[in-house]
This record gives sequence, C-alpha cells and structure tokens, in this order.
Amino acid sequence: MNQQALSSFIWSVADLLRGDYKQADYGKVILPFTVLRRLDCVLEPTKEAVSAEHAAKVAQGMNPEPFILRKAGQTFYNTSKLDMRKLMGDQDNIAQNLFAYIQAFSPDVRDIFERFEFAVQVDRLAKAGLLYQVTEKFARIDLHPNKVDNHKMGLVFEELIRKFAELSNETAGEHFTPREVIRLMVNLLFVEDDAILSKPGVVRTIYDPAAGTGGMLSVAGEYLVEHNDKASLVMYGQELNPESYAICKADMLIKGQNVSNIVRDNTLSDDGHPHEKFDYMLSNPPFGVEWKKVEKDVRAEHERQGFNGRFGPGLPRISDGSLLFLMHLLQDATGGGWRQPLRYRA
Repeated sequence: MNQQALSSFIWSVADLLRGDYKQADYGKVILPFTVLRRLDCVLEPTKEAVSAEHAAKVAQGMNPEPFILRKAGQTFYNTSKLDMRKLMGDQDNIAQNLFAYIQAFSPDVRDIFERFEFAVQVDRLAKAGLLYQVTEKFARIDLHPNKVDNHKMGLVFEELIRKFAELSNETAGEHFTPREVIRLMVNLLFVEDDAILSKPGVVRTIYDPAAGTGGMLSVAGEYLVEHNDKASLVMYGQELNPESYAICKADMLIKGQNVSNIVRDNTLSDDGHPHEKFDYMLSNPPFGVEWKKVEKDVRAEHERQGFNGRFGPGLPRISDGSLLFLMHLLQDATGGGWRQPLRYRA
C-alpha cells in the first residue's frame, strides 16, 4: 500500500466519526489510533516471547524489564497477551480490554497516550457505540516497518496533520515542514562534513528546539544512514504541542532513540536541554508568532543571566518569536553563554 492509499484508508475512519465528532476533532481519534496500530505491529513478531518471558520472570520474583526488552528487540514493550486483533474477539468488553492493553505498555508509551488524552476519546467512542468499529478498522491495516517504512510513516502523519489543520482552520505549517524542504535543509547542513560523516563508527548529535512530529530529526537520520550505515546520529528535541510531541516520541521509540532526549514544553520559557552542546541544529520555528505568553520568563532570564544565558545580546520586538529561537540555537552552539567563541553554520 503506497503512502497516498494508506492515508486515504486511515482518513476513511472519518466516515465513522461524522455526526458524533466535529471535523476539527477527527485527529483526536485518528492520530492516537494510528500510533497505537504502528506500535502494535512493531511488537507483533515478539509478542508471545515477551509475554512468556514476563510471566516467567515475575514468577521468579525478578524485575522483568531488562529481559523483556531484550526479547522485544525494541526500546519499548507490551506485556499483555492482547493485541489489536485479539481485542476484536470480545466486543462487549472492548473499552475495558483496550485500557488494559494500553496500561501494559512500557512507561514511555503510556506517556504518549496520556499526551493524546486517549482515555477521554476511548470513553467518548464507547458512549457513541463507535469504539469497536474504529478499533476493528485500524486492526485491519498492517503498519509494520517491513510494510510501511519510517519515511513513509512520517509522510502519513504529516498528511493527516495537514488535513486536520485545514479542517480546524489552522496553518499546517505550524505543525510540520514539507519533507522536500527538510531534505534541502539537511543536505545544506551536512554538505561540508561528508568526509567526517563517512568514517565508520562516527557519532554525532542533532537538535531541533521546535521538533513538531520529528520530521527534521528523522530526515537527518535517513541521510546519515544512506551515506554511512556505520554512523550514529543521537537525536534531541523539544516540542510544545502535545499531539505533535506524542507522535515525535513514538517515532523516536521505533527508531531506537533515547526518548528522554525529546522534551515536552515551551523551549523559550523552559529550555529542556540547558548546558547541552550539539554537533548540528536545525529548526523551523513558528514565524510571525508573538512571544507575549512567555514574556515574563524570557525577560527574567535576560535580566538574571545576561550574557551567560540565551538572551544576553537583547530581546527582539514582541512579534518576533523566531529571533528568540535563533538566539537560543546560537547559544546552544557554544554549550552555554555568549562569551565563548561561536562556531555555527547559518
């Protein structure tokens, strides 16, 4: 199934929601169910082995986590004997079983669905008599990476987010940057370092302070793998929107990244990676957006830390939040403070 057909199939869930949900709220159902099915498919090949290992280690009074992570072959797991297809076998208890299935995931995955406020949507769907139908529809599609690779899955998420943004009269550009634009940015970012990046075993870090769904980090990783599959790119990011953060975190989980490097909060008022220095940084921060909501915190940092902080050189006009992001990136190029020599690529 190609990306367009897959997006259309997932979007067809909207036909079930019409009438019970406003169009602007379709994403509250479709996005978390898409993520759930993706994770479900990734874990499917090791499902029985993980369940058996979990039961055995619990019976022995041991902490099962390191053992089941090894069995899962991922950085996350689910200890339930249920999966989305097995949920179809008990229509009368679909909500209860779905909640139990979600709770059996590792903590990082549970956090993803908390950010989606998935429990609220499950209750709402159950009351509308739609939960079984929606779950059954997603259980039909195969989203294992062997069928839908990470690149294609990213395109699916971006297409869905674009549609939801249009329905809610929001600007799609606030939520994602087109992949062709990202590829150009990544090529420009890495072009002078091809010799270094081609060395076996090279490890580099990359950071996006307005990570969205993680598209820039993912494309940068794809570029490096294409040019040197023996290289490693450690990804860091921060994102304010809870749904975009949840999708980014799920994508990083599947890629085997350390998801504690992906932070949820406003980068300008609460830097999630203070004192860190990164090899590469790229971002598409929101242009033309005021920073009035975080004015108190930004001014306090400016006055308290001066040139030892992010905003030492001064503050832009209140309508120019993008310049604050640029100052944040320039400060991160030094690992803290403006008094050290700056080395960055504009």
